[in-house]
Amino acid sequence: MAGVIKYQGSIFSFPDDSSGNSSRSNLISTMKTSYSALDTFLTCPLKYKFSQIDRIKTPKSKEQVFGTLIHGTMKLIHTPGIISPTLEQALDFFSKNWNAEVFTDEIEERSAFSQGVSMIQDYYKKNDISKINIVDLESYFQIEVEEGEENHIVSGIIDRIDKTEDGYEIIDYKTAKKLPSQEKVDSDLQLSIYLSSFLRRYPKEAEHLDKIKVSLYYLKHGVKLSSERSLEQVKKSEELIVDLIGQIKQSKFEPKISGLCDWCGYQKICPMWKHKFREKDSEEIDIEKIIEEFVSTRSEVKSKSDRLGELQEIIGKYMDQKNVEQVFADAGSILRTLRKTYRYDAEKLREILEPLGKWEEILKVDGITLRKVSGVLPIEARREIDKAKTIDKESKSYIVKKG
Repeated sequence: MAGVIKYQGSIFSFPDDSSGNSSRSNLISTMKTSYSALDTFLTCPLKYKFSQIDRIKTPKSKEQVFGTLIHGTMKLIHTPGIISPTLEQALDFFSKNWNAEVFTDEIEERSAFSQGVSMIQDYYKKNDISKINIVDLESYFQIEVEEGEENHIVSGIIDRIDKTEDGYEIIDYKTAKKLPSQEKVDSDLQLSIYLSSFLRRYPKEAEHLDKIKVSLYYLKHGVKLSSERSLEQVKKSEELIVDLIGQIKQSKFEPKISGLCDWCGYQKICPMWKHKFREKDSEEIDIEKIIEEFVSTRSEVKSKSDRLGELQEIIGKYMDQKNVEQVFADAGSILRTLRKTYRYDAEKLREILEPLGKWEEILKVDGITLRKVSGVLPIEARREIDKAKTIDKESKSYIVKKG
């Protein structure tokens, strides 16, 4: 079944995957979602299920509380008025709405507050607030993405829309510590969705896309990374939304371990963390001591390698008996993963990458280099690359994280 996208009163069609097994063909009902929900699914499908399907509420993390207050302060700074708020007024708002109770560590709390103050001071230093021409703040939107007889709704909030000298700028604030590459910004799905919603609001501006900027403002770094989009890129982003919705419809919502797990509010009900919050069985082996020895042994010299293998075997059997993939002790945690390595068809890859000017970047066909290159490729090229791989071998590995 082919899909279509509505855009500016026109219909754009796109074909199914050549395999005939397109995930789009399994979409059977309307879905209402948001960029943040789609991003959650990409981060961890099980977290998506907990938050979007089961609607399980969790308290806001300190990072979320901090980000919300910074966004609120930025809205205050740019709220239209006869006179723009001063730096002192912005800092007063930030200070009065600061919530120290979300922090358990006093030093961390003071550091976070100081960081927020620095962000606001730096923002005033680098921006003339009075000269910014605001079109809208925290603009709510909904865009309709059509597939067959189904219309899927994607909603969200754009932090800021400015009128510039010759066009417009769409801006989203970020409080993240990590600054992305320009390539990541140029292919950022969130910015493409925001531009798509903007063009529905101002359809005639599609004729002047070269005068519309989409930007991510990283407040911690005081850096604004900007990009532009073509109409083709906007259409491709909507196709990607349909593709993600198809993945969600088919998903088994498996948990995905990542560095973001430490800040997840669903640890207590996540199967990957259930050992940490278990009720201890008096009849079970003293697994914590085994784990502690395993963790410490891993960091010792190769002379301990034999004992390490024995401990790993004991822990592996314990995991099988308890039906868990991650175990915990005061010394740290151990995650068991199934590692897959792939073999790529070099000729097929060349056919895909050479027209895109990326073939020369791969001196040899290996997974790491290919991931770096494919991260900025069009979605069709990524799909073709995925078809060109086959599983070479599988092996189990144990990832240790010290407590």
